[in-house]
Amino acid sequence: MELLVVIAIIAVLAAILLPSLSEGKERAKRVACMNHMKQLQTCWQMYASDFDDKVPPNNSVVAIPSSGASLASSASWCAGSPRHDLTTTNIEQGVLFPYNKTVAIYRCPSDDSTVEDAHGNKLPQLRTRSYNMSQSINSFPEYDSVMRDYIPRFKRVSEIRDPDPAGCLVFIDEHADTMYDALFGMPTEYYDASKTWWDLPANRHSQGANMSFADGHVEHWKWKVPKTFRMWVQPVLDEEMSDWMRLKATIKQRMH
Repeated sequence: MELLVVIAIIAVLAAILLPSLSEGKERAKRVACMNHMKQLQTCWQMYASDFDDKVPPNNSVVAIPSSGASLASSASWCAGSPRHDLTTTNIEQGVLFPYNKTVAIYRCPSDDSTVEDAHGNKLPQLRTRSYNMSQSINSFPEYDSVMRDYIPRFKRVSEIRDPDPAGCLVFIDEHADTMYDALFGMPTEYYDASKTWWDLPANRHSQGANMSFADGHVEHWKWKVPKTFRMWVQPVLDEEMSDWMRLKATIKQRMH
């Protein structure tokens, strides 16, 4: 009888403690993710310091996959597509890699998404990258002569004024289902005032995502509504409009 009581007590304690342990483990991963992003942000700042205030090129861009467009091949902060990269070669070819040659900082510890083959079949290997850089940061410089005239962007740190450095998004933990290149895109007032998601922020950190800003700091944002991929260029739901507007405010909206 006493043994049964002990077993019952252990079962109750386990039921109480396991959720807390799980929550603690996720919190540790979130902190590790923020540390990875901080290191990438430091690389970004070091690059600008070495290149006379110029921010890194953000030129690994692809159109909506259904169009069949291929990735740009010119220099970028990071090349390739994490959706299909089986090695870290494209990370190592990025212009930021010389500043920190640790490939692990490009991937969120909570990202359990895997690579795909050319036909979209899931493979067991985890992806090598979880983060993308905001379109506001020197995007489309050599990729598309039409699009680059409509996507407002900063080419130098000294140009970052609207939003200011503390509010200007640089790196973001992106949703696995929209990770196709190295750029995080959102509609702008100058080009497209529609209320749509081009890319989605991640949802893996307790319904939130991590992001870094041009002044060097990193934040965790929790979403009011879970971010779920439904289609490419999906409409913003009414209940998540505040999430969309909050993130939109971190993106350069005007050409000048």
